[in-house]
Amino acid sequence: MKRKILYSVISLFFIFIFINRAVAGDIRDDDKNWKAGVSRVIITPEEPIWMAGYGARNRASEGTLHDLWAKALVLEDAKGKKVLLVTTDLLGFPKNMSDRIRDQIGEKYGLTRAQIILSSSHTHSGPVLQDALYDIYPLDEKQKDIIGKYSAGLEKQIITLAGEAISSMVSAKVYAQNGVTRFQVNRRNNPAATLIQQTGLNGPNDYAVPVLKVMDENGKIMAVVFGYACHATVLDIYQFSGDYPGFAQIELEKMHPGITAMFFQGAGADQNPLPRRTIPLALQYGRELAAAVDRVLSEEMRGLVPSISTAYSEITLPLSIPPTEEELVKVEKEAGGYEKNWASNQLKILRANGALMTSYPYPVQIWMLGDQPLMALGGELVVEYAIELKKLFGHEIFVMGYANDDMAYIPSVTVLEEGGYEGDSSQKVYGMPSKWDSSIQSLILTEFEKMAVKTGVTRVPE
Repeated sequence: MKRKILYSVISLFFIFIFINRAVAGDIRDDDKNWKAGVSRVIITPEEPIWMAGYGARNRASEGTLHDLWAKALVLEDAKGKKVLLVTTDLLGFPKNMSDRIRDQIGEKYGLTRAQIILSSSHTHSGPVLQDALYDIYPLDEKQKDIIGKYSAGLEKQIITLAGEAISSMVSAKVYAQNGVTRFQVNRRNNPAATLIQQTGLNGPNDYAVPVLKVMDENGKIMAVVFGYACHATVLDIYQFSGDYPGFAQIELEKMHPGITAMFFQGAGADQNPLPRRTIPLALQYGRELAAAVDRVLSEEMRGLVPSISTAYSEITLPLSIPPTEEELVKVEKEAGGYEKNWASNQLKILRANGALMTSYPYPVQIWMLGDQPLMALGGELVVEYAIELKKLFGHEIFVMGYANDDMAYIPSVTVLEEGGYEGDSSQKVYGMPSKWDSSIQSLILTEFEKMAVKTGVTRVPE
């Protein structure tokens, strides 16, 4: 009888402890697992189409070096909150397309823009998308029609892809760590023509290789998400490929059969893979990057508690004073190529609307996966943004450029002051009326400080 009473007291004690932990919200998230789902689809065009990234190309594509892919990873935390990452072998998503895709995914699957990232590798060996950099390509109506049909089909593929990833979720564990490799070269400070004569390279640079590993409950790797800050511009041929990021994904999937390897571009707008222009070099850089990722996978990685916090914002970034009608007329008469096209299109906008664009809604985003911050920014992001964000939030953060909207180069204050392609003339390539105002870097970093508070990202002590 005494023994029964003792057992009852002990049972009531543990029930009391459990109830109090549950009421207080003290049950640890790491007592549970993540859920993860992965899907992939080939997005290689089925017919010749103009290729994106280089204005010097003079004809449509001529075959495929290796297939282009869109890949999706969905993660769900212990409380049921999801995030969806889509990576693609594309130059970049224009705003209208990105908005449509994210809005439709939101309607179908209940995800907000804060929970979705559309990422592009920025390969210059993929197809032109509708309304993206049209001023630099000599497109006839037939090509515009082909591009329009491909772009519409791509949107449907990505929305379907998201649904497949969500429906395939299984119990999982997630790990994070940074690796390193060093084939990026700061192209502003190291001229390609004289590179062979240099005994040292000038910066700034960011050599980090962020790696996210997703494993199923049996310990098998499902997906590896990795990044690097370097232009995907080894190749300028007429065959489709993911350039060095494509080769890196292929190599990792050979090393680890059954995984889905997903690449995201970092703050690599002013970083080039040098030397370049041969397929063996693209393969070499892909293997170097894959080896850097594989080393991280082979070592102990930091396990992430299954919790997700997200924030998304579109900052109003100001442009400098736009050109006058007289200035545009002069450029239209005297210039050629993309500058002439740019002036003509700006004149059409000015005459139709009475004014030119003076600002742009710029997308910035934070995912906090466990204790791993991922910071995503739109546009062609120069490396100083990664450096400044790491000064604020630590060197272990992941920084992603070319996310959700590829509207223009995003120069730092230094680059704007120095001028050159990234700071000045690139805006015309993207169809912007003028370069950015010098306040944009401060506005972007300040917004990240605000979002960091919302998502629980801690600042580095001053």
